[in-house]
Amino acid sequence: MSKSIQQVLEQDSLTKENIIQLLKSAGEDEKALFAKSSEIKLNYIGKNVHFRGLVEFSNICKKDCLYCGIRAGNKNVDRYDIADQEILKAAKFAYDNNYGSVVLQSGERSDKEFVDRIENLLKEIKILSNNELGITISLGEQTKETYQRWFNAGAHRYLLRIESSNRELYEKIHPKNDNHAHATRLKCLKDLQDIGYQTGTGVMIGIPFQTYEDLANDLLFMKEFDIDMVGMGPFIEHDETPLYEYRDQLMSLNDRFRLTLKMIAVLRILMKDINIASATALQAIDPLGREKALRIGANIIMPNITPTNERANYLLYQNKPCIDEGADDCTNCMEARINMADGVIGYGEWGDSRHYANRRKNS
Repeated sequence: MSKSIQQVLEQDSLTKENIIQLLKSAGEDEKALFAKSSEIKLNYIGKNVHFRGLVEFSNICKKDCLYCGIRAGNKNVDRYDIADQEILKAAKFAYDNNYGSVVLQSGERSDKEFVDRIENLLKEIKILSNNELGITISLGEQTKETYQRWFNAGAHRYLLRIESSNRELYEKIHPKNDNHAHATRLKCLKDLQDIGYQTGTGVMIGIPFQTYEDLANDLLFMKEFDIDMVGMGPFIEHDETPLYEYRDQLMSLNDRFRLTLKMIAVLRILMKDINIASATALQAIDPLGREKALRIGANIIMPNITPTNERANYLLYQNKPCIDEGADDCTNCMEARINMADGVIGYGEWGDSRHYANRRKNS
């Protein structure tokens, strides 16, 4: 006889079967899961929610991932690349408004011009903020040497989503070539850890061909890899991508949303002291999506401070929220959302992963 959800939640550790049971929970069982994850978050992380001012500075990408709206093969995208001064202005806005941290994100490139440019931008952001702004970067797969250069220049957190820990599933949602190899993704994550980054990853939830077992394995992968931070959200299809043809096989958007919340809750139970972001994609499905994630386990939120005139062109998926808001609007909106979720904004703090500190201490 399988255990009740309550019995599962009282265990010290969770098996893959336990995780699948939690991910399938509904009604009162789901409420019990959320109550447990919320309690763990308060005990280990507290009420603080940390801002990461997000600058999506370019949608030029050399990759051709089958789910992504800015993939190289999509000819119907207006490509853009924000000037360095605009990026620095956005970072200055984050600094002046006491955000504590910024995130630089773009399509993936690894040419010398791009690598040099990022190194210079990181140094400039450190100068303009008196070394006070924390910097997360999410710029895809690079060589270990490039990661080291960027680390030395001032980046200290890196988000590289695995998208799926199942190699076979990974190969179904990416072209089958050397430029999209699962093994490369894993090696990059290991390189980032070895260099000393707070290392983040994540997955899409509700992609075609994905099973509950895949998702349970994804969570166990994050725990086994000893990841410091996670950004994961519901898969939202884009009509200019190859995966769009499988849209009729997807679970409903609302089911993807509920499943994402349960993934966040189970991850908080599995990895009590990591940073978990409340993904923007949640808000694309539910107007209060990000608050709901904060209540049950997430502790990071990323106001978009990209110059407004380019936001509409950074569409990884459709119906993306906040593309017409200015940075000030976004800040005010985030403050209101965090207050609604009973959170306290950790102004002026880097909000580093406690897990990272504990991992480094014990290594």
